[in-house]
Amino acid sequence: MTDPASTSTSRSTGVTPDAAELSRRTQELLAAQPPATTDRLDFLKARFDAGLAWVHYPVGLGGLGAPRSLQAVVDAELEAAGAPDNDPRRIGIGLGMAAPTILGYGTEEQKSRFLRPLWIGEEVWCQLFSEPGAGSDLAALGTRAVRDDGGPSRSSETESGGDWVVNGQKVWTSSAHLARWAILIARTDPDAPKHRGITYFICDMTDPGVEVRPLRQITGEAEFNEVFLTDVRIPDAHRLGEVGDGWRVAQTTLMNERVSIGGMRIPREGGMIGPVSKTWRERPDLRTHDLHQRLLKLWVEAEVARLTGERLRQQLVAGQPGPEGSGMKLAFARLNQEISSLEVELLGEEGLLYEDWTMRRPELVDFTGRDAGYRYLRSKGNSIEGGTSEVLLNIVAERVLGLPSEPRTDKDVAWKDLAR
Repeated sequence: MTDPASTSTSRSTGVTPDAAELSRRTQELLAAQPPATTDRLDFLKARFDAGLAWVHYPVGLGGLGAPRSLQAVVDAELEAAGAPDNDPRRIGIGLGMAAPTILGYGTEEQKSRFLRPLWIGEEVWCQLFSEPGAGSDLAALGTRAVRDDGGPSRSSETESGGDWVVNGQKVWTSSAHLARWAILIARTDPDAPKHRGITYFICDMTDPGVEVRPLRQITGEAEFNEVFLTDVRIPDAHRLGEVGDGWRVAQTTLMNERVSIGGMRIPREGGMIGPVSKTWRERPDLRTHDLHQRLLKLWVEAEVARLTGERLRQQLVAGQPGPEGSGMKLAFARLNQEISSLEVELLGEEGLLYEDWTMRRPELVDFTGRDAGYRYLRSKGNSIEGGTSEVLLNIVAERVLGLPSEPRTDKDVAWKDLAR
């Protein structure tokens, strides 16, 4: 697999666009589609077609084959002009996980079909990876996909008769109640060792046999879901990568997921440190020397994490994300939990209040737009979602620090023979 940012050039000129060229193209887009008078979706479609969605993607797929770092040129000019964005928090799974995986392993037909509606937000995506018995040890997953070459396809997307019939259960699925599509990994060869018998699919969440049930969280909301798959037929045309190579494909998804969670671009005092800093400045009656020292320490750590995230994004210009994203995600989880704990303590009795326990199924997670109680409760999940902190510590130890791997007695054992 190659990085499109290093191999693609503009088909029209054969020259990789520079900052000046991207600025010119952005101004042309704004002149042709004035944000004040253009429908939001029409503007986003025009932006994608102009190659200004993600400039490092290939021409025709929302990009121009430009360096990834030049996306900031486009974004700044569009923001200054009041242009609409694609609501990235709402479609983060599609943007941060599905898109780079489809780009890296998808066929040309898959790329053309899925990337445009994904980026503009017409189609929401979710991730069908974790299972009740395969969370931290994801490769132990038991959802089965069995080839059925003779059955008629039930997908509206293809007339191919070659289907996979999928049965199993997935859990902790964000946005499943909103999603049209899902990235799915399933076991296609139970006789192979657990990492080598997995295949990666794109699942239509509207197909028969897909059932989504809400999972109510400690916050009172049902942001997550469990998904039951009963004789769900997935056409072979919706397979990503080779049969049995799903674990390698999934690594692209997981590495991008950790970067998207832990390496988000935020301004100084953005994220969780912002509300507690604001409270400290506006409420001198709450201050103590001990809380001051703790706040200063966490403020510095948050700023270090923010700048490290900027550096990580710059490194992405040279290729695909590596294990460093696991370190960023680790820091994100720990900081969120420590900062939210400090905020609740700073507020005293006020910190024990909680705005609303109403059962809701939100479209996105909003840390900064809610109260301190919500931040404290919701941050508890940060050390679980997107890879548990324990697993990420192993990744950092082995792949970043070069420490010896933990002994794994099940690595070469057929999945069907593993103890359960």
